[in-house]
Amino acid sequence: MAAEARLRELVAEHLDLGRAPQWDGGIADSGISSLDAVAFKKVVEQEFGVTVPPECFDTLRKLAAYIDSHSG
Repeated sequence: MAAEARLRELVAEHLDLGRAPQWDGGIADSGISSLDAVAFKKVVEQEFGVTVPPECFDTLRKLAAYIDSHSG
């Protein structure tokens, strides 16, 4: 899962979680504001050249799987 490694870097760069992200927990449950989530989604889409549908943005693991199957 190549996208997961880059997503880890992007999370560290763009989201101030103060802890390691939960890959299987909901993004909304991780303490990220809705504004930060929208901004992060845009960063991810630009970085990987994909458009991420809302249903694939609920967990980081699901997001990584979507990117792996739709990028490049």
